[in-house]
Amino acid sequence: MPITERPGPAARCLRPAAVLLAALVLGALALPARTATGESASALLTGDVFDYTVQPGDFLFRIGARFGADAYAIARDNRLASPSRLVPGQVLRIDNRHIVPEKIEEGILINLPQRMLFYFEAGEVVLSVPIGLGKPGWKTPTGDFKIAQKRENPIWNVPKSIQEEMEREGEIVREKVPPGPDNPLGRHWLGLSIGGYGIHGTIAPDSVYQFQSHGCIRLHPEDVQELFDRVETGSPGKIVYEPVLLAEDAQGRVLLEVHKDVYRKGGNPLQTVLALAAARGIERRVDWERVREVVRRKEGLARDVTGAPDQDIDRMTR
Repeated sequence: MPITERPGPAARCLRPAAVLLAALVLGALALPARTATGESASALLTGDVFDYTVQPGDFLFRIGARFGADAYAIARDNRLASPSRLVPGQVLRIDNRHIVPEKIEEGILINLPQRMLFYFEAGEVVLSVPIGLGKPGWKTPTGDFKIAQKRENPIWNVPKSIQEEMEREGEIVREKVPPGPDNPLGRHWLGLSIGGYGIHGTIAPDSVYQFQSHGCIRLHPEDVQELFDRVETGSPGKIVYEPVLLAEDAQGRVLLEVHKDVYRKGGNPLQTVLALAAARGIERRVDWERVREVVRRKEGLARDVTGAPDQDIDRMTR
C-alpha cells in the first residue's frame, strides 16, 4: 500500500459527553514501544532504534501504528523511494524514541499529540505504548482522572449521537453490540472518571497511532491486556496536550520531539522550543537550523538537535 494511503475507517468508540516542563533524560531504553527499562526512576526517554523484518501484509502505516513511529519518518530513515514495495523479509530500521512529558509516581500519563500512553509504577515507566485518539471533531479531553471501572468482554451501548451518524452514513443502526469479534471495544474496557470516555482494545489495530475515534483511547489488544492486568479500579491518570517536548540525555545531548498540533491548541512550535531552551539555559547548545527542520517535519520522534557551543545564537534564532 502506498504511503499516501491510510488505513480504512476506524472502529467506533463512545462519544465524548503548554508548555512542557523540560526534563532530564537519564538514558535510552531497551524495548521498541512496549516497555521502558531505564536505569533510574527518573528515566524519561522510551523506545529505541532497532531492526524490524517485514511480515506478510505489512505496510508502513501498520508498522508505524504498532511501534509508535511516523510512517513517513520510517520511509525517510530507510531511504525508501517507493514505500509501497515492502516485501516479506525486508529489514527496516525503526526509530521509535519518545520523550516522556513528565514524571509521575503512579498511574497513567497520556500525551494527546504524541499518541502515547505511559504507565508508571514507583516513579518508573513500566509500559509505553502507542494509542488511537479522538478525531478533531470528537476530541479526547485533557485533565486528571481515575480508573472508574474494569470490564472484560464489554457490551457497547451505542450512544444516540453515533446511532445518528450511522444512519447518516447509510450503515445499519445498532443500539447495542455484544462481546465478540464485531465489538469495536475489543476484549478490555477501562472506564474513566471523565464521563463517557474509556481506554479499550480495538478490532481495527491499524487505527492505533491515528486520530480516528469518537474520543476514546484505543490500544492494540496485547497492550490493553497488559495495562488491564496492571491497573486497579481507582488508579490515577492524567491526560496532557504537549506537542513540543525538549530534554537532555545523560551524555548532554539536546533532544527535541515535535508533533502535529491536531487539536490546534499548541501555539507556535518554534517559539515554544525557544521558551523551553531559555528556561533551561541551553539556547547556545542547540542547533537552531536542525530545530527548524524538526519543527517543519513534525515527525513525532526524539531527534538530536545538539549544536556547537560557540554558535552565534542571535543569528541562529532570527
